[in-house]
Amino acid sequence: MKRFALTAVAAAIAVVTLAAGAKDIKIAHVYDKTGALEAYAKQTQIGLMMGLDYATKGTMMVNGNKIVLIEKDSQGKPDVGKSLLAQAYGDDKVDLAIGPTSSGVALAMLPVAEEYKKILIVEPAVADSITGEKWNRYIFRTGRNSSQDAISNAVALDKPGVTIATLAQDYAFGKDGVKAFKQALSGKGAKLVHEEYLPTTTTDFTAGAQHLIDALKDKPGRKVIFVIWAGAGNPFKIADLDLKRYGIEIATGGNILPAMTAYKNFPGMEGATYYYFGIPKNPVNEWLVANHYKTYKTPPDFFTAGGMAAGIAAVEALTKAGNNLSSENLIKTMEGMEFQTPKGKMIFRKEDHQALQSMYHFKIKVDPAFAWGVPELVRELKIEDMNIPIKNKR
Repeated sequence: MKRFALTAVAAAIAVVTLAAGAKDIKIAHVYDKTGALEAYAKQTQIGLMMGLDYATKGTMMVNGNKIVLIEKDSQGKPDVGKSLLAQAYGDDKVDLAIGPTSSGVALAMLPVAEEYKKILIVEPAVADSITGEKWNRYIFRTGRNSSQDAISNAVALDKPGVTIATLAQDYAFGKDGVKAFKQALSGKGAKLVHEEYLPTTTTDFTAGAQHLIDALKDKPGRKVIFVIWAGAGNPFKIADLDLKRYGIEIATGGNILPAMTAYKNFPGMEGATYYYFGIPKNPVNEWLVANHYKTYKTPPDFFTAGGMAAGIAAVEALTKAGNNLSSENLIKTMEGMEFQTPKGKMIFRKEDHQALQSMYHFKIKVDPAFAWGVPELVRELKIEDMNIPIKNKR
C-alpha cells in the first residue's frame, strides 16, 4: 500500500510538472460584435473558430500548448477598439491579436500593435491604408485590400466606351476603395466621371442617385454606377429611380448572402468578389462548406471564409515558430509564408504583409433555388494575374 501511495504521488507530481511545462497560447479577437457591421463580425468569428479547429485537427493545441481565444467587442468604435487592443496586449498578455471588422477601427488599432510590438492579423478590414501609409511591421492582413477589390472589379468593367460613376461610403473603406478603383482603371478603356460619397447611415439615396444620374445620363455608350458599400443601408434602392430610362446599369463587388438578395434584380450584372462558397474548388473549402452546412444548416458566407483564413494563418505561424513566440520570430516566420485557405493559396507578401490571393470575376445568374443572385464564375484572377501595388513606402 505504501509503495502504491508513493507511486501515485510520483505520478501526480509528473502530471503537474508536465502541465507546468505547457503554456497557453493566448489570441485576442477584437471585432465589431455589435454595431453596424455586426453581421460581418459574426461570420468572421464563426470562420475563425472553424479555422482554428481545422488547422489544429480539432485539438485547439499548437506544439503541445492550448489555444485560448479572448473575445473583445469593439462596437464599431475606433476609440473602443484601440483601448481593447491595448488591454489585450498589456493586461491579457496575448501572443497575437486578430481583427477588426471596420477599417476605421483598424486604423485606430495599428499604432497600438506598434507600441506594444505585438502581431495584429487584420481580418476583414479592407482599406488600403492599413497595409499602406498607416502600416507598421507588426501588421499582417489575411483579408483582401481595396486594391485587390478594385483591380478585380476593373477587369470586369474597364472596357472601351464605358462611363462610370461611383457610389461609396464617406469613410476609409469607401474612399480607399474609390481611390484604388480609379488607379486600377487603365486610362485606355472606361472613364470615371463622378464620385458620390454618402454617410454610412444613409437610408434615403434619392439625392445621391440624382447626382449620379445627372453625371451619366447624357454620356454615350455603356453607363455604369459602381457601388462600394458595406453594412446597413441598401444602395440598390437607386434602381427605383428607373435608371434603365437613361440606359444606366449598376455594378458592384461581392457581399454577404442576405445583401445579395438584391442582386436578383440585376441578372447579368458583372463584378468581382472575394469569396462565394460555390466558386473555389479545393480541400479546405470543401471542408468549410460541408462542416458549415452540418453545423448551421446554411452555406458559409463571405466573411466566414476570411475568418477561417485568419485562423489557419495564426496556427500555421505559431506552429512554424515553435517555442519562440516572440514578435520578431513570428514576423520572420510570417513574412513570405504560404498557407492554404478556403480560397486556395495565400502568401503574406514580405514588403507589406498583405496576403496575396485569388479574386473572382462573376456574372449574376438568377436561380429560383437560391434566395440571392448567384455569382457565376467568369474568371479566377490568380495572384500572378493582379499587380497589387505596394503602398507603405517601406
